[in-house]
Amino acid sequence: MPRKVILDVDPGIDDAVALAIALFDPRLEVLAVTATGGNVEPAQATINARTIVGLLDPPRLPRIGVAATDVPLPERGASVHGVDGLGGADLPQARLHGGNPSEKVILETVKAHPGEVTVLALGPLTNLARLIAREPSFAELVGDVVISGGTAFGHGSTTPVSDFNFFANPTAAQQVIREPLTKTLVPLETTSQVVLGFDLLEQMPDEFSRAGAMLHRMLPHAFRAHRQLLGTEGICLHDVVALVSLLHPELFERTTVGADVETSGELTTGMLVVDRRPRNRWKRNVDLLVDVEVGAVRDCILRGLAKAAQAT
Repeated sequence: MPRKVILDVDPGIDDAVALAIALFDPRLEVLAVTATGGNVEPAQATINARTIVGLLDPPRLPRIGVAATDVPLPERGASVHGVDGLGGADLPQARLHGGNPSEKVILETVKAHPGEVTVLALGPLTNLARLIAREPSFAELVGDVVISGGTAFGHGSTTPVSDFNFFANPTAAQQVIREPLTKTLVPLETTSQVVLGFDLLEQMPDEFSRAGAMLHRMLPHAFRAHRQLLGTEGICLHDVVALVSLLHPELFERTTVGADVETSGELTTGMLVVDRRPRNRWKRNVDLLVDVEVGAVRDCILRGLAKAAQAT
């Protein structure tokens, strides 16, 4: 039986690639795609989620959750994702119509399938935190949560010690990390090990497929932006690596730790703090993925993209 999943996204080029792979992987049943503000403002996140799903037109259409617009995001400068989040791909936008808030979609989905649904959280943890505050039984309803975010050793990106997803809403990150959920965290240091070079552009699916056309519009921008803004010749698709960890957990080294999130430090807001003392005093509450088989994960990504193109 396919694994039931909800993708909670803030699309984002890497979110878009993860969606393209997940929606056509027979091992997954994507029940919902829920939007949250992060890489882009909430309204744009909802537009992007609807646009990507509408363009790819998977055989099983997931429910789409609308991002909450009352959650402030930190100011940020130029982004590798571009102004629209999708690298200026100029995709045909889906029509905006009503829709239920993301947190409601998540709750209704896990209630319909108690204990069976995995939430793959690829953006700030706003939706999950709001849901936890609203529904105390959520931890008992959800199967598990896989989170793309945090830093295993304090090697940050947005700040010296914080990644963007945790920095964007540190209070939400703290709530989710502290909640007694079954949680797997795929931190920045792990996802950053998988660097995709320019040869990816030559291995992308044919642009005559729907998935291929989308990738050909977005990924060249990602390479240019990484070079201009980060000084790197390759790109890291962090959220795609998190998706692979769900599909192929055997390719990752896992350790269980006690962890928390700093919410108010002048220099450390959004930092994941791991208890590494010889005698841990914190309860072990997170499975942390600390290493990855880079070549195998890269191959999984390429196979996933090819499969998406064949289906579209």
